[in-house]
Amino acid sequence: QVQLVESGGRLVQAGGSLRLSCVASDRTFSAYTMGWFRQAPGKEREFVASISWSGSVIYYGDSVKGRFTISRDNAKTEAYLQMNSLKPDDTAVYYCAVAPGIIATMESEYGYWGQGTQVTVSS
Repeated sequence: QVQLVESGGRLVQAGGSLRLSCVASDRTFSAYTMGWFRQAPGKEREFVASISWSGSVIYYGDSVKGRFTISRDNAKTEAYLQMNSLKPDDTAVYYCAVAPGIIATMESEYGYWGQGTQVTVSS
């Protein structure tokens, strides 16, 4: 069982940047697709980005394209989400998750989830 721990969330002003990190407990992390999702109050969980085990295949949700960048370091069993040009609409709890397969963009494809980290963007 893979355990995931997110960090890096905090309060930031609109237009600012944040880098979220996700650390996995198991080196089998390197064999999984890794994804970031977010959930704002009163809304459904939303796909943000995903990256294949090799890093060669990446997808982004439409609302973050051009502003967010996903990456991973398999040697460190870590994944990252660089968030630039943040907007108040980016306010949410951000979750990392892992899934088997080459790439995954649907929440149902992910089997292991972290506890989430809060990102709040003030206007």
